[in-house]
Amino acid sequence: MSIKELDNKYVANTYARFPIEIVSGKGSKLYDDRGKEYIDMGTGIGVSIFGVGDDEWVNAVTEQVGKLQHTSNLYYSSPCVKLAEILCEKTGAKKVFFSNSGAEANECAIKAARKYAAEKNGADYYNIITLVNSFHGRTITTLAATGQDSFHNDFLPLTEGFLYAEAGNADALKKLVSENKVAAIMIEPIQGEGGVVPLSAEFVNAVAELCEENDILLIVDEVQTGNGRTGALYGYMKFGIVPDIVSTAKGLGGGLPLGATMFFEKTADVYTPGSHGSTFGGNPVSCAGAYNIIKRLDDEFLQEVEKKHDYIISELQNAQGVAGITGLGLMLGIETVKDVNEVLKFCQDNGVLPIKAKNKLRLLPPLNITFDDLKKAVEVIKNACK
Repeated sequence: MSIKELDNKYVANTYARFPIEIVSGKGSKLYDDRGKEYIDMGTGIGVSIFGVGDDEWVNAVTEQVGKLQHTSNLYYSSPCVKLAEILCEKTGAKKVFFSNSGAEANECAIKAARKYAAEKNGADYYNIITLVNSFHGRTITTLAATGQDSFHNDFLPLTEGFLYAEAGNADALKKLVSENKVAAIMIEPIQGEGGVVPLSAEFVNAVAELCEENDILLIVDEVQTGNGRTGALYGYMKFGIVPDIVSTAKGLGGGLPLGATMFFEKTADVYTPGSHGSTFGGNPVSCAGAYNIIKRLDDEFLQEVEKKHDYIISELQNAQGVAGITGLGLMLGIETVKDVNEVLKFCQDNGVLPIKAKNKLRLLPPLNITFDDLKKAVEVIKNACK
C-alpha cells in the first residue's frame, strides 16, 4: 500500500490533505516522493521560519539531543531558562511558561486571566471577550474563545464565559465591558485563520485603552503572528502597546513542538507552584532550537522581512486577477478573482506551495527565503491568478 493509502486506513480523517507527499527539503525548497521540487510558501502553517534543515538550528538541536533529550520540570534545565531570559529581554515580559502548542499557550493565558481576575475582583469576573472571526485553538476552551460558529457546532457545550465583539467596533466592545464582569480581552494582531485580516491601529489602541481604564487584562495571541512573522518580533509591537499576557508557538520552535505564554508586570506572579504545569513544556531540545531562532531575529533581519513584504506587495497588488492583499510582513492573504482552490492547484502543479485562509491565498514563506526563490514563487502566483 502507498503512504496515501496507509494514511487513509490508519490516520484519523481530520485533514483534507493535498495529493502531495513531502519527503525532504532544504531552505525554502521541498521535495515530494517523485523528486519534484517546490518553493515552500506555507512553512507548515508558519512553523519552519528558517526553512528546512537550517544549519544553525540543526546544530543547536542535535547538540542538545546528544546531551539530554528530556527532563521533567521537577528539575532545572538550562535551555528552558536561557530561552525564557531572551524572550523577557526582547519583549519586556517578566515570566514565561512553556507548553507544546498554540492552543496550550492560549489555555495557559486564559487560566491565568481568570485566576488573576478572581483573586483581584471576585470569582464572578471570569468573562473573556474575543473577536468575531478570531481563531484561538481546537481544545474545548480555545474553541469557545474562537469567534467563529462554524468551529463550535459539533462540540457543544463549550466552556462558558466567552463573549464576542466585532473586530473594529470599539463601541460594541465598550458595551460588552460595561454590561459584564470581564477578566480579559483577547485579540490577534492579524486574524490568520479568519482570512489574514489585520486589526487597525486605531482599534488595537482603543482595546488597550479600554483595558487600562477598566483594569482588564489584555491578552495578545501571537501564535501565528509572532517570532518575526509580521516584520516585528511580535505583532503587537507594530501598534506600540504593552499587553499583560502574550501567547506564541508555531515559528518559535522552528519545527519542534513548543508554545510559550509570556507574562508582563501585572501577571508575572499569577501562577504559583502546582497551579499549572506541563510534562513536555520547556523540553530542552525544543528550547535549544527556539533559543537559536530568537537570538537571530534582530533588527537587521526583521528589516529584510519588511523588504520581502514590500516586494510581494509591489508585484501582486495590481496584478491581473488579484482583487486585494491583506496582512503584515510575510503573513499575507491574497484575494483572487478566480476560485482560490483553482489558484492553489495551479501553484502546486508549477512547483509552489502556498496555503489558503477562507477564500484567500495565504503566504507564510520562510523568513529567510532568498530573493531568487521569492521572485520565482511570486511569478508563478501571478500566472495562477490570471
